Amino acid sequence: MTELLYHTDSYLREFEAEVSEVDTENRRLVLDRTAFYPGGGGQPHDLGSLDGTPVTKVKTDSGRVWHWLGEGELPTVGSEVAGELDWERRYRLMRTHTALHVLCGVIWRDHRAQVTGGNMEPGRGRLDFELESLGADMVPGIEEACRQEVAAAREIRVQILPRQEAMEIPDLIRTKINLLPPGIAEIRTVEIVGLDLQADGGTHVANTSEVGELRIVKYRSKGATNKRLYLEV
Repeated sequence: MTELLYHTDSYLREFEAEVSEVDTENRRLVLDRTAFYPGGGGQPHDLGSLDGTPVTKVKTDSGRVWHWLGEGELPTVGSEVAGELDWERRYRLMRTHTALHVLCGVIWRDHRAQVTGGNMEPGRGRLDFELESLGADMVPGIEEACRQEVAAAREIRVQILPRQEAMEIPDLIRTKINLLPPGIAEIRTVEIVGLDLQADGGTHVANTSEVGELRIVKYRSKGATNKRLYLEV
């Protein structure tokens, strides 16, 4: 199992690790610990380098985090490597992910609507909501409510809880489909204090003020009840 350093410190830009497995055919390797986010929950995987060699893809498989490398010499099993994230890209994703949680929190607080889908890239993202009454005329008010939450400089807290304790939290799952694997013993929660608390495995800023300017740039109706909002930070 790979130790997921980003679960407890989203601001870790550099780290050292030991190579535990190498797949030479696919130019990928597993580390005993990593700060690279492997993607999931709509957030893309991180980019960066290991000992100066570009990391082009990161993905989890059976509890191991595989790092695909670009051209260069592959390290050997047991060797120590130094990892470095593409921090500008990661930090924009952190700001974007937190902005989406602000939007989710506002919609849940004001309309009790669940999320049916979502995605993001650095600086922009979208969420789909099961909310029949959501029309384009409501977007300015939702955007203003989100801006107020960003300006409120709300602290963001991350906790890793035993599954039973986490599942006792009301409304912890905000998605229409519960995406939590049934066998996991611990659940990571992300709380925007005073606004939102939900299960989440991605990376976030420490305070909503770091999100910066937030704009809802597009609205689309994807059906009778499914409505989509796009935002940029």
